[in-house]
Amino acid sequence: MKLNIYNTISRKKEIFEPINPKHVGMYVCGPTVYGNPHLGHARPAITFDLLFRYLQQLGYKVRYVRNITDVGHLENDADSGEDKIAKKARLEELEPMEIVQYYTESYHNAMSALNVKSPSIEPRASGHIIEQIEMIEKIMENGFAYEVNGSVYFDVEKYSKSFHYGKLSGRIIDDLLANTLDLDGQDEKKNSFDFALWKKASPEHIMRWHSKWSDGFPGWHMECSAMSIKYLGEKFDIHGGGMDLLFPHHECEIAQSAAALGFESVKYWLHNNMITINGQKMGKSLGNFINLEEFFTGSHKLLTQPYSAMTIRFFLLQAHYRSTLDFSNEALQAAEKGLARLMTAYGSVSKLKVSETSTISINLDELNQKCFDAMNDDLNSPILISHLFDAVKTINLIISDNEQINKSDLDKLKSILDTFILDVLGLVPENNSTNEAVLSDVINLMLNLRMEAKAKKDFELSDKIRNELNKIGVEIKDKKDGFDWSLKS
Repeated sequence: MKLNIYNTISRKKEIFEPINPKHVGMYVCGPTVYGNPHLGHARPAITFDLLFRYLQQLGYKVRYVRNITDVGHLENDADSGEDKIAKKARLEELEPMEIVQYYTESYHNAMSALNVKSPSIEPRASGHIIEQIEMIEKIMENGFAYEVNGSVYFDVEKYSKSFHYGKLSGRIIDDLLANTLDLDGQDEKKNSFDFALWKKASPEHIMRWHSKWSDGFPGWHMECSAMSIKYLGEKFDIHGGGMDLLFPHHECEIAQSAAALGFESVKYWLHNNMITINGQKMGKSLGNFINLEEFFTGSHKLLTQPYSAMTIRFFLLQAHYRSTLDFSNEALQAAEKGLARLMTAYGSVSKLKVSETSTISINLDELNQKCFDAMNDDLNSPILISHLFDAVKTINLIISDNEQINKSDLDKLKSILDTFILDVLGLVPENNSTNEAVLSDVINLMLNLRMEAKAKKDFELSDKIRNELNKIGVEIKDKKDGFDWSLKS
């Protein structure tokens, strides 16, 4: 089976062929830890957790590196302004590393709740200052950077004479030059689109390290180039992150690595798309910024109820990772009900009656292949979920029609569900799964009693059972030889 993934740099789907046939190196940009994790943090975490899990399912040994940005990320993703963590520390009258520790733990707790696997390595930018300085020195030795007043900048115009700056984002260097000529001389950079590799620290700047150029700190983009190469080698397979990092962050990473090494490090670039809320981009200034803890408790004013971590995970997986995903309470409530139906059916598998013959209507080998085909098509989790709901229909039909399944088919069905629900999608039964299973058993019991009443022509009792179940939100579909039901969305 061949996994196809959409490579952002080539702008097309490509067959995934790792540099080492059995080992995969994957680097994903993690959070800047200056605030509580939010839905925007959850999407890349779950997207690349899905990829991590599926690569392991395919038999690869994966070294997954996800960094923590704890220094150098200035306001508005620029080369000037205040460090985001230092600013938070100043406002809360704490040491910067207290801020880092607190919000790193908050991020880890949220990821654990979402059942996101821990990466193989989780390096911090502040722990790799030496590697970043060494890489800057290589870039300067190769002639692609210059020092001004203790700060070092990447010379984009000079780099573009030897390499293609803008190949990831589609920027054209001539357009950048034409649009910024009037800005020349307004600051210490040759061109406004040159970016910082090292910044001299102002007197009030808290986080600083010694270098040959000045006491200062590395530019934001430098950390990922240095740490990915340190842990994955000069050439590695996958680099991922959110679409918002495509430019300037990942574009600058490509340039830094090529300027230092003479070649690009990354074979496949993957980017998940953005989350919007009621059609608007999520942002603090718009008042629609919701952190994960607020989702779990329902405490934000835009939320009508709390949502479990598995509901959030299922909601994100219902959309393809490259599509824009719009949040609404209605969408999350639908995800909650869909997840309950899926996990209730999963919990019912162990209760299916086993016999020597089987009358199930679904081809399990074909279902298994369809599930793999969906994942091999650029991690198409929505299609995978639709195939799993075909299995749900089969399970509910077996129960409602009082059918039986042979041992071989039961083992196949359970293996498919274990593989794709638990191992690949990373969904786990929540604390209320027992209650959901009991609810499912009660509903099936009532509907079987209704069928017996209809067989006895006791239509008054039959209608009463149907009407009472409808009142509590159970939709019933009568069939020629049984029934199907679902909870109202």
